[in-house]
Amino acid sequence: MLATHPLPCLAVSAFVTAMAVAAGLGAKAALLGAAVLCGQLSVGWSNDAIDAPLDSAARRPDKPIALGHVSRRLVAACAAIALLADIPLSLAVGVRAGLLHLGAVALAWAYNLGVKRTVASALPYAAAFGLVPVVVAAAKDGSPSPRAALVVAGVACGIAAHFANTVGDSAEDAMTGVRGLPQRVGPAVSTAVAGAFIAVAAVAVLVAVGPRPLPIAAAAIDVVLAGTVPWLLRGPTTRRRAFRVVIGGVAVLVIAFVVAGGSKLS
Repeated sequence: MLATHPLPCLAVSAFVTAMAVAAGLGAKAALLGAAVLCGQLSVGWSNDAIDAPLDSAARRPDKPIALGHVSRRLVAACAAIALLADIPLSLAVGVRAGLLHLGAVALAWAYNLGVKRTVASALPYAAAFGLVPVVVAAAKDGSPSPRAALVVAGVACGIAAHFANTVGDSAEDAMTGVRGLPQRVGPAVSTAVAGAFIAVAAVAVLVAVGPRPLPIAAAAIDVVLAGTVPWLLRGPTTRRRAFRVVIGGVAVLVIAFVVAGGSKLS
């Protein structure tokens, strides 16, 4: 179960499905949700399968393969099966939307296959999250383009998630040779960057849906969160909370968008 990376897997699947329901996709929302879930499962499993030798050498306690709880071959097979299942599910939503979603999954696989070890490590996250409103809009009748502010919000959320996701793994990443952009700037700067981009996402969502009470409240919560997170997470024992805090901030924005502005996707 841990090899699926359950928190990001379930969070991303839930966020996209909620946006699809709010956008009025009807039955397509369930198909898109299933496609996203399969894609996320393939990404999580492939990450652990690809990194298994290094994780084992570093004796990472959070990796089932490294602990000997599951074989690398089985996890790799699960990743392949999930990826294959994702193709027809994605295309069933619509050819354009399906291809765009598969493109987002390909970006995540590229990250796993080596981009995460480079200074360009944030780009797959930024592009994949930025594609979320594009995919949902493309699944609607007429495949309209989403509001630009929502794409900006998606990109910002992706960058925030990337930087926050590395904060708790700095020691392990050093042992396994992962030298992406967050690892190069360090945990303290990464936490600050994550908070700043959550604030950018909050403002972008507010621009997209207009000055309604719920989006204003959500934006205020996330702006305050962005300013306090670097201080709340300064200690080494609390840094692992960074990703959960960012996921919570994104959840606040998604809820505000779904309730107050889901019809304003495009």
